[in-house]
Amino acid sequence: MLLALDTSTQTMGIALYMEGQVVAEMSWRTASHHTVELAPAIDALLKRSAVKPTDLQALAVALGPGSFTSLRIGLAVAKGMALALHLPILGIPTFEFLARSLPPSQNPALLLLPAGRSRYAVQWFGSDGKDWTPAGELTVMTAEQISESIEGPTHILGEMSPEDRKVIGRKWKNAMLVSPALGMRRTSLLAEMAWERWKAGKVDDPISLAPIYLHVAGAIPE
Repeated sequence: MLLALDTSTQTMGIALYMEGQVVAEMSWRTASHHTVELAPAIDALLKRSAVKPTDLQALAVALGPGSFTSLRIGLAVAKGMALALHLPILGIPTFEFLARSLPPSQNPALLLLPAGRSRYAVQWFGSDGKDWTPAGELTVMTAEQISESIEGPTHILGEMSPEDRKVIGRKWKNAMLVSPALGMRRTSLLAEMAWERWKAGKVDDPISLAPIYLHVAGAIPE
């Protein structure tokens, strides 16, 4: 049994996964209450699924990009549980498992998450017909800049405000906006990807594992 945690933004998620099966998944929007909401949510999901902490075999956590504070909280909880329960831990960049929700395409994809101050963390991805992989460096842009950067048919996927969806969607022939429901981050995809890496023996060091803070890409932490 693997437990996955995603606290990249104000939208939080947790999931339980076994090989070939999503046992449970929960997503909700918090008002910057990651510290007080995460641990009780984990406890409730485990109890609802009749899973004991000792039943867990591995832990996964989203590394970002995302909010400085929220990422730090998620990683701290994951590291604490990994060390206390002697479990392997796996860190997955948030855009990597977000891209997994998009079917392969010959067109590029632009993934984005809120970066604060009306800006977004943005990264381009390309597909080889099977998987999506980063096709550019992580950067920070406004909705207007994102719209200006789109020159051809591009899938737009991620968490954005209704107002910014309209701005980005002005290039209606090229900006192929994924719906809010289909573009929502699924923690079960994080869990599934981490399960595969864990089975392949690709685990991380809980001491050195660090999140991808937005200020590294030029943004100002929230």
